[in-house]
Amino acid sequence: MRLLYIANARIPTEKAHGLQIMQNCEALARAGVEVTLRAPRRVNTRELRAVADPWAHYGVQPCFALQRLPCLDLQWLVGERIATLRRGAFLLQVTSWILVLTVTLLSGRRPDVYFTRDLPVAGLLVLLRRGGRLAYEPHRISGSGPGRWLQARVMRHAAALFPVTGAMARQAGELGATREQLCVVHDGIRAERFADMPSREEARQQSGWNSDRLVVGYVGRLQTMAMDKGVGSLTKAVAPLDNMAIALVGGPEERVRELRSLWHASGRSDDDFLVAGQVDPEAVPLYLAAFDVCAMPFPWTEHFAWYASPVKLFEYMASGRPLVATDLPAVAEVVRHEEHALLVPPDDIPALREALQRLQGDAALRQRLACNAREEVMRRYTWAHRARRILRHLERRTGCAV
Repeated sequence: MRLLYIANARIPTEKAHGLQIMQNCEALARAGVEVTLRAPRRVNTRELRAVADPWAHYGVQPCFALQRLPCLDLQWLVGERIATLRRGAFLLQVTSWILVLTVTLLSGRRPDVYFTRDLPVAGLLVLLRRGGRLAYEPHRISGSGPGRWLQARVMRHAAALFPVTGAMARQAGELGATREQLCVVHDGIRAERFADMPSREEARQQSGWNSDRLVVGYVGRLQTMAMDKGVGSLTKAVAPLDNMAIALVGGPEERVRELRSLWHASGRSDDDFLVAGQVDPEAVPLYLAAFDVCAMPFPWTEHFAWYASPVKLFEYMASGRPLVATDLPAVAEVVRHEEHALLVPPDDIPALREALQRLQGDAALRQRLACNAREEVMRRYTWAHRARRILRHLERRTGCAV
């Protein structure tokens, strides 16, 4: 099977979708598929422009091809300025990318399967009558009228649909998708990344965190799509607790500064406010090993409640550390309260604090939750397992065998 994965993404990127895309391409290739990842040649951040080898950056084998197409990208120039300018730069980039992509699709050799998580790309493939070979992996249900119309059209014409949550699959059915098209595939982990985890002491020494506190940690962007990810609530929950520190692995720096001010306002010192900033994906397991508790305190939003299948959830589960997370429908599809994690109501700081106190005082509970979660993720939520499910479904839907 020849599979063309099309992604309108900066490769590499500081955002989690870059890791998800690269690890999925690797898993599909290692399962025997000839994979090509086609992405735009976009202007990257200063730090990521220094990355010469994206495969090494993401810790994956170079077993698939990466093609970059030109586009007009002014988003780096506009930055976080006026919203109208930001949107205009975004539309310019998407439009130019789609035009160049169209030329390559009409002139190049056709693959057996087109795979994408981008709605504009999926809509283009349907327009070009390639729907019979289209595998679409939606990560949200569009809320706008035109977007919903386009997504419904894609849902009806795609050969296979791979929503990342069950809730999204049900909404896809309301847009016209059939049960035969749908195959829910949550995100997951690359098992090799978590095969030889260092001890907590070794990890803290290597990370420079020489704390003797119980460390509650968060990994990832501290905000996404202008949405808070609950780290402010986590900071407020941890601050009053004795012998407990908070650790943040991710950015942006402006948000770190805001959270540090919040911490100081509670009378806490920098000694217990541990910050690594943005780190390479390959370094994430080391920092997870330095935690005592992993936290995912997402607020209740449509995105987090129904559409999010965050890579961090599965990496937390693989880390051998207990998890405290918000009790959202998409999270509850993966972990069960008291078995794999402690789940707390969204935006409930006292409940979050109580769960952290409970873990602080019960080492046996920490061990039980961590072991159960690691066993579950290794059994059901590896990229290799996900790739096998995708390929079985594609074979049924397209007739193309690996």
